[in-house]
Amino acid sequence: MSKILFVLTGVDHWTLADGTKHPTGFWAEEVVAPYEAFTAAGHEVVVATPGGVVPTVDAGSLAPEVNGGREGADEVAAALASIGEIQHPIRLEDVRPADYDAVFYPGGHGPMEDLAVNATSGKVLADTLRSGKPLGVVCHGPAALLAATDADGSNVFAGRKVAAFTNAEETQAGLAEKAKWLLETRLVEAGVDVQVGEPWVPHVVVDGNLVTGQNPSSSAPLAAELLKKLG
Repeated sequence: MSKILFVLTGVDHWTLADGTKHPTGFWAEEVVAPYEAFTAAGHEVVVATPGGVVPTVDAGSLAPEVNGGREGADEVAAALASIGEIQHPIRLEDVRPADYDAVFYPGGHGPMEDLAVNATSGKVLADTLRSGKPLGVVCHGPAALLAATDADGSNVFAGRKVAAFTNAEETQAGLAEKAKWLLETRLVEAGVDVQVGEPWVPHVVVDGNLVTGQNPSSSAPLAAELLKKLG
């Protein structure tokens, strides 16, 4: 059995360019699908957030229209409610990456607010990447990669191939024009090699021990790739 660290956003909003706070948090499917895959395989999951706050689910991620209808939405909500670890997160500040066999970052717009500028999270990501242990990041989770920098300011993930929520998807979601910055653009500016797939279609990129997914529908296939690496 392996121990897998889930690092979730600790905020319930994303501050837009005009200063308004867009309600958000983590995206349900991006936690539920990997959690179910890992625990079904016999692995243990530990949830961490900045400050150890209980994370907030983005209410939009529980809507029927993003879960294939009311039945799917009810299933996701029930599955999420059954994950006790979410109600008892540890403090990200207390995490020792060496204690875990793999690390996973789900998305939701929350990471755009806090993990994108969280140096503790950035060190967890850098240490995990360099350790060779499986590292999975999906959708808006790659915002956290922006905080993984070396002493000279260069990004640890520069030159690495990743998938992340695209500018096209942000535009189609109706938030691109309201955002202070766009994830795909900022990653490219940091030297990360963003591999863009079709909007909303599962798209997973594997680069060594780094496994990334573009959008919510990439969560389950990403988890499958991480399980392969865990053996």
